[in-house]
Amino acid sequence: MNVSLVMTVLGADRPGIVEALSAAVAEHGGNWVESRMAHLGGHFAGILRVEVSRQRADGLADALEKLRETGLHVMVHSDQRPPLEEARRKLQLELVGQDHPGIVSEVTHVLAFHGVNVEELTTQCEAAANTGQILFRAAALLRMPAGGQVEALREQLEQIASDLMVDITLHPEVDQE
Repeated sequence: MNVSLVMTVLGADRPGIVEALSAAVAEHGGNWVESRMAHLGGHFAGILRVEVSRQRADGLADALEKLRETGLHVMVHSDQRPPLEEARRKLQLELVGQDHPGIVSEVTHVLAFHGVNVEELTTQCEAAANTGQILFRAAALLRMPAGGQVEALREQLEQIASDLMVDITLHPEVDQE
């Protein structure tokens, strides 16, 4: 029987990090299922999920721990999937506006108030093409709880968008499960 392992990876960025991770996974008969990895501020940061036989999971975790000697910190967790819950509606959120502190805090406060789960969040700052001012952009994949009121969420997001001077777009995910 296979188990699913979820891990976080952090270390000074350099060539060969993904190769070292993938070699350890392959050496233990693991299957690389999904991952998100990025260069952030001179560091390599990633999250990934692999499946491996229960008998080889501890060996894989030990091999990944040995990567600490190379300056790579890997934390391994067993995927503890909760029992199936009620259907949750997928939503996409897009945000753009002049960068300033507090944007993520304000938006996520509203999402949490409505019981919305943030499944993916991508943010970046970039110079606006026409003015050179720094723009903050965010894109998120959200899960609205069953029975949640999308219009109430949308109204509250529009209210804080005005206060934050950003544009927020909320729309249903096309590929519903």
